[in-house]
Amino acid sequence: MSLIDFLDIAGTFVFAIAGGLRAMRHQLDLLGVMVLAVATGVGGGMIRDMLLGSTPVAAIQSELYLGVCIAGGVVVFLAGNRVATEWNRVAIIDAIGLGVFAAIGGAKGLAFGLGPIGVMIMAALTATGGGVVRDVLVREVPAVIRHDFYATAALLGGGALYLCHLAGLGTVSQIWIAAFITSGLRFYAMTRGVGLPRVGTAGNDEPSGPTK
Repeated sequence: MSLIDFLDIAGTFVFAIAGGLRAMRHQLDLLGVMVLAVATGVGGGMIRDMLLGSTPVAAIQSELYLGVCIAGGVVVFLAGNRVATEWNRVAIIDAIGLGVFAAIGGAKGLAFGLGPIGVMIMAALTATGGGVVRDVLVREVPAVIRHDFYATAALLGGGALYLCHLAGLGTVSQIWIAAFITSGLRFYAMTRGVGLPRVGTAGNDEPSGPTK
């Protein structure tokens, strides 16, 4: 197993834990914990593969990933409160997983002949799609469009991968550089509290429409 494969599995495990913790917040049962853990851990990759027409999707071809997600759900179900108190440490692995997922997603988009925008979308979708599915299942506004410099870091990582491709770098180098940039941006945002500008409070007032 290569280091990239190991980081991919570690990222899947941490993403699954994040999904399980969201289930714990909503006081879901064991099945609910497992559903959110699997959705968060492999949901983005499954959506990516379906959009690319790469079926059966990778998460089903290799049951290792589903097993890792289930293991993450079990950890949360048995020791959720302790995991939640250690989340600052877990978030470090989460940031690394974000970079690896973005790089792998972008590389797969590149392998299917996508252009720069398509590669960036595949990078962001792979890294954040599972979280979106998780939030929709519990009827929350997806976190990636509500707060945190998360999806933006993945998009920029995908862009970096495409630039490396144009520069003629090998696939492994492309993945490492894209993962490093994505994770680095995420770490910087975490430590500095960086985020994108928000819509002003005036935007909360919906227009009343024309009067008769």
